[in-house]
This record gives sequence, C-alpha cells and structure tokens, in this order.
Amino acid sequence: MSTGAEALFAETLLLLGGAIVAAPVFRKLGLGTVLGYLAAGVLIGPIAHLITGTEDILAVAELGVVFLLFIIGLELKPTRLWHMRHDIFGLGTAQVVLTGLALTAACVLTGLADWRGAMVAGFGLALSSTAFALQILNDNGEVNSRHGQRAFSILLLQDIAIVPLLAMVSILDGDSGGDGQSALVDIAVSIGAIIATVVAGRFLLTPLFQIIARTGAREVMIAAALFVVMGSAMLMQAAGLSMAMGAFLSGVMLAESSYRHELEADIEPFRGLLLALFFMAVGLSMQLDVIWDNLAVVLIAVPALMAIKAAVLYALCRLTGSGPADAIRIALLLPQGGEFGFVLFTTAAVGGLISASTSSLLIAIVTLSMALMPFGSLITRRLTSETEREEIEEDFEGAGSDVLIIGFSRFAQISAQILLASGRDVTILDASADRIRQAAAFGFRIYFGDGTRLDVLRAAGIERAKIVAVCTQKREITDRIVEMIRAEYPEARLFVRAYDRVHSIWLRKQEVEYELRETLESGLLFGRRAIEALGVSEDEAYAIGEDIRRRDEERLKIQATEGLQAGLHMLHNRPVRPEPLVKPKRAAWLPEAETVAPDDHAA
Repeated sequence: MSTGAEALFAETLLLLGGAIVAAPVFRKLGLGTVLGYLAAGVLIGPIAHLITGTEDILAVAELGVVFLLFIIGLELKPTRLWHMRHDIFGLGTAQVVLTGLALTAACVLTGLADWRGAMVAGFGLALSSTAFALQILNDNGEVNSRHGQRAFSILLLQDIAIVPLLAMVSILDGDSGGDGQSALVDIAVSIGAIIATVVAGRFLLTPLFQIIARTGAREVMIAAALFVVMGSAMLMQAAGLSMAMGAFLSGVMLAESSYRHELEADIEPFRGLLLALFFMAVGLSMQLDVIWDNLAVVLIAVPALMAIKAAVLYALCRLTGSGPADAIRIALLLPQGGEFGFVLFTTAAVGGLISASTSSLLIAIVTLSMALMPFGSLITRRLTSETEREEIEEDFEGAGSDVLIIGFSRFAQISAQILLASGRDVTILDASADRIRQAAAFGFRIYFGDGTRLDVLRAAGIERAKIVAVCTQKREITDRIVEMIRAEYPEARLFVRAYDRVHSIWLRKQEVEYELRETLESGLLFGRRAIEALGVSEDEAYAIGEDIRRRDEERLKIQATEGLQAGLHMLHNRPVRPEPLVKPKRAAWLPEAETVAPDDHAA
C-alpha cells in the first residue's frame, strides 16, 4: 500500500472514530450530534493536527448537503412548493435584503472595509447555513412543521440569491460595463440550467427508473439514484448555482414518482454519513490562530451578527403571520453564517474588494457562529417550553403480527384493546419513548420506530401483516405513511384514522379499505345520550343516530365522487363546505324532526 493510500486510510479511520465517539456523547449530554461532529473535527484538526489540508475533505463532505436537499425535495411535491412561493420569494427575499443592508451598515460603522467591501461582507453574512439548520430541524422532527417550512423557504431563497450576489461582487470589482454584461449572462445561464433540470426531471427521470426497476437489480437502482443526484448537482454548479439547488430540484421532480420512497431509502445512508463528515470538516477548517489573534473582535462580532440576524428574522416572521413561538424558533434557527459566505468572501478577496486578512476573519466569524448553532436550539426549546424528543434503541425482535398499528394514540389504544381481547396478535409501532414507557406500565408491548421510514415498517413486519392500521395523531404524517404504503405495498389492507371530513375524502381517493373520523362515533354517542337524558327512548335515540350516520355516509360518497371528477386537486380548488343547520326529513318513528348539526371539521 502506498504512503498516500495509507494516509487516506488513516484519516478515514480518524474521522469515523471521531464520529462514533462524539455523536453519542454529545447526544447524551443533550447538545445534539451537530456540535459533537464539530468538536471532533476541531480536536482532530486545529488542536491535535492529526489531519491537515481539509479543503478536499470539505469538498467531498458537501455532498452530504446535496443528498439532504435531494431527500427534502422528494417530500415536496411541485404543488406544495407552489403554495410556499410567498414565503420563498416574499419572506426569503426580505430576509436577505434587510439583513444584508443592516450588516453592511454595521461593517461600515466599524470600519471593517469601505462601502464596497462592507456590502460584500454584509450580504455574505446575511446567508445562513442550510446544512446546520436542516440537520437540526431533522433531528427535532420539525422539517414539515409550519416554522420548519418557513425556515426552509428562507434557506431556499438564499441558495438562489448566491447568483445575483456573485454578480454583485463582479460588478463592484470591475470598472467597465463588460462585467455587468457578463453578470447578466451568468444569470441567464443559471435560469437555463434550472429550466433544463425541471424539464429533464419531468420527462426523463421516471421513465429511466421504470427501465432500471425492471432489471430487479437493487444495486443498479442505488447507482442510478446517486447518478441523478450528483449529475443534477454538477449541472447547477457548472451554471454558477449551488449543487444543493440542483439536487433539490431533481428531488422535487421525483416527488410524485412511485419510486420516491425507494430512492429516499437508498440515499439516506449516504446522506447521514456525508453530512456528519461535512460538520467535522467545518471543525477541521476552523482557524483557531485567526480567532486568537482577533479574539476581541470575534467575541464582539459573533454575538452581534447572530443578534442582528435573529432580530430581523423575528420581526419579519411576526409581520408575515407567524406566532411568537414560531418566530422565536426561526430567529434562533437561522442566525448563523452560511457556507456560501465562504465563496463570497474568497471571491471578494481575489478581486481586491476586501483584504485576505479580512476574508480570513469573516470566515472565522462564520465558522464560530455555526459552532454556536446547537446552543441556539437549546435556548429555543427553553423559550418555547418544549422538550427534545427522546429516542430509544430500535428492537423489532418478535414483531410481525396479523395487525400492525402505526402510532399508539388514544384512538389506537382503544382499538388495540379490542384486538387484543379477541385473541389477535398486534404489533404496535410508535416514535415516542415516553408513550412506550407509559404503555408498558399497562402491559402493552410497543416497538420504538418512525412509521414514516420504509426500513422500519419492513422490520416491524408489514409484509406479514394482514391489516395495517395507521393511527397517528398528525394528518400530514398519516398522509405520508399512507402514500408510502400505497406505493410500496399496494395490496396492503389499510385501516386509517381520519382527522376530519376532508381527510376522509382524501383517504377514500387513496383507496384505503376503511377510514373513520376520530370524533364521529364519539360525537354520535354523546348526542344520543344527551337526547336520552331529555326523555327520548333508547331505541328512538339509536334510530336517530343511525339515520344521521346513513345520511352522512351518503353525503360523503357524493363529495368523494365529485372530487374524483374534478381532478386530484379538487379539495384545494373547491373545498368542501359545511352544510347549513336544517331539520332532517321526517321519519315514521319520529314524532317531530330534530335539528342536525353538520359534521366535525366539515370545512
């Protein structure tokens, strides 16, 4: 083995060992895996000097961010992305512009550079770290939350903004109009690359995966997934955009493909490992000597940067409709500098807009602000009175019963009692460690696992289950599980807890075998008991309840049929309206007609 190969092998072992030790320790301390990877990188590189020349490692590790954006794209259908357009181009643009101007003013006032250099520094510092923010959202299970989606919209706009910001550097650096013209050409090329990616994703990717799927070779499918992600990333990089943007767009184009869950399962291991390597590479590249030589400046600049960005973010989020808690979450999620700042500062230093020492100082400030990110997450949980979701070891020994229940909600707890009392074996899957411990006290055996992961469902025995009952508490999670099972196991018998009437209609369109609104039966029983207390006989009250149930089912069938005729997106364009309060038709067993209330959550 050559010396170079031995050195590469040794560095790989060091990085893997650092990840193995740091991640569990920092997770146990409640500081998160991100800070653990950073600490491991700092210890291996700047402190112990066991690894030097980290540029190549960082370049490879950036693929972790690329794969992360691809997976997020797979979960965002084009229609959903279109609904986010106001947050992307409204909130996102406002954040970049206002934060950039505020930080530019701060750089001018502190004498960091002249107005041109201050402008580059200000807008470079206005960008946040996509990798850090999305990893924290992912760890906390908040990617699909309202504040998670708004934060992602801001990050997506920042990825787009790198093109005009690089053009701004080019214009500020040049004295002739040629540079401005070149910048316009760069923007046109970037737009062309985006269009090419969208067209290719729309018309080429699904047929490609159909052909590969017929071969039955899983390794070829994995190779194809990696090719698509890295190919789209390279196309965007060649056009001057970020690699993550290309991967994200290709993911969005495959979001409605029947192969998206398989692709997500194939990419996930690479994503996790390379993203961990990225955080360690940031730690490896931390310039401790620059920080030490400018310690006073850094100690003032880093908190000032994060405070200014957090204040602007909080104000913008509150002005655009976020509640106080969500605004705090977003403000403390995105106050750090970002990876694209490195690109801007380096480019500006080459062009003479800022000095090399100023560029190094700015990079050190950005890196240190990244390192402080996990502490912002801890502060957020305290300010919003939330606790970090605990995870316990996944162990599926003994799983694989006739009935697989996903989500041990109150609804599922009652249903499971009936199944168990009938002598049926039930496998129950839930992602809450507290709920698992509470259920164990009452004799329930529950398996810990995330029901939205295909590998977890396979380990829990979904292929052997005669019935799969989806009883999660959040509609968006239920929808994701139903779509995944429908795509991967079309013959599975799905029994699903519906959130409301609109959700019931959507589930019927997915052809689930049985769905039930969570409050329908309890509401009917409550009403029956109420009219019995008012003097109506038990038989008569039962007959009234059955008549309401029958007419409700008739209305539901009509609404579901209209939805199919109007197209898959009828519920967005023509939402179901609540029926007015009217007297029902007189029945032979009714002395007088009673008033019937509309269904729960009918709108």
